[in-house]
Amino acid sequence: MIELNGKHIVVTGGGAGIGLGIVRQCRALGAQVSVIDIEAKHRDRVTQLGAHFLQADICDPDALKAAVAQIKTCDGLVNNAGITIQKPLAELELADMDTLWCVNQRAVLLLSQLLAPKLAQSSMPAIVNIASNHAKASVAGYEGYAGTKGAVVAMTRAMAWSLGPQGIRVNALAPGLTMTEATQEMVADKPRLMQEFENWHAQPRVNSVDEIGRVAAFLLSDASVAINGAEIVADQGMSARLGALR
Repeated sequence: MIELNGKHIVVTGGGAGIGLGIVRQCRALGAQVSVIDIEAKHRDRVTQLGAHFLQADICDPDALKAAVAQIKTCDGLVNNAGITIQKPLAELELADMDTLWCVNQRAVLLLSQLLAPKLAQSSMPAIVNIASNHAKASVAGYEGYAGTKGAVVAMTRAMAWSLGPQGIRVNALAPGLTMTEATQEMVADKPRLMQEFENWHAQPRVNSVDEIGRVAAFLLSDASVAINGAEIVADQGMSARLGALR
């Protein structure tokens, strides 16, 4: 049975999308949750779930350190905050590359460094790094994004060995297309597009944010104690298909 009673979980980017689904599932399983999010507008929806909201830009090291200073204990960390930039390769600018690297990659390393001492004081701590199925199979225009998510998977393997002696497990969770607010807006009044999205999956359906949240909660729980340094792909078979999707 999966339960998180008595655990304190920190989730970045927990005010919307997959992050909010993770917060909701962790709370449902009895965890205390602190959310680090750049958007102040997400405060109310987070606090309504009974979670603590900390506003900070994860690309600002000083702001991130200040947020961590407010966290007294930590049993689990979900490095969820991320950004997607899709552009033709020739149009990808240095600023785009820097933003992708800072949000999707550097912040994962920095926050894990900052919280490792507090995680090490927990009886069975865990880190879940949110990657993407783009780390396994991608398409044109996602070079920057796919590169950073591939880096998250590679970093996860190394972090598992760096933090293992402190008792900290580290795993990567790689979702595929998920029914976030952005996806919902994309398919609104577009049944043919929704049908296309569904056909990308072995079962003709798109994962919800809460379904991804439950996988993250499992990886945070003591039920997954045997899993360390792994990449868990949760994309309904999307990246398992042979041949291009067009």
